[in-house]
Amino acid sequence: MARYIGPKSKVARKFGEPIYGPDKVLERKNYPPGFHGMARRRRKVSEYGVQLKEKQKAKYTYGVLERQFRKLFEKAQSSKGITGEVLLKLLESRLDNVVFRMGIAPSRSAARQLVSHKHITVNGQICNIPSSLMKPGDVIGVREKSKSLEVITDSLASKRYVKSPWLEWDDALMSGKFLNLPEREEIPENIKEQLIVELYSK
Repeated sequence: MARYIGPKSKVARKFGEPIYGPDKVLERKNYPPGFHGMARRRRKVSEYGVQLKEKQKAKYTYGVLERQFRKLFEKAQSSKGITGEVLLKLLESRLDNVVFRMGIAPSRSAARQLVSHKHITVNGQICNIPSSLMKPGDVIGVREKSKSLEVITDSLASKRYVKSPWLEWDDALMSGKFLNLPEREEIPENIKEQLIVELYSK
């Protein structure tokens, strides 16, 4: 499965935001990467450039490549509701993102790996497809044989994640429930989804 495996700090500096979580490099070098990163006079970005940057930020944040992202946009477009908000809700309901939000994994890429390696169950059945979309009522848990995995126990013990209001978690069972699709104001990601809609509408 194709995914981005390049330098994450460079991507975070490009967008000027810690899209992969706290980043010491971004705090130390809060300017774009490259030879001209510190240059004061930078060319004004076009409207298209601003829209494209926002789409790229969303793709990197959720770890989705172009084809998958486009399919999710088309699905959001054909659904009821505001297209941009529906798109973010679909991204949030991906299994890898839900595993990350529940605190089972320290990052979305780690969550994707746990799912791919069959450590995660959905409604009692092993699911190894990170892009699976969860529905209200789905129960996501850690496979019995994987409950002692160091990466999982460390992540859950850290308690550094603020539990999302649309998710329910049970520490004793090491499983949680996807209660409902989140509202836009409940999604913490700093993404201007309307710019993405404008980009694809051209």
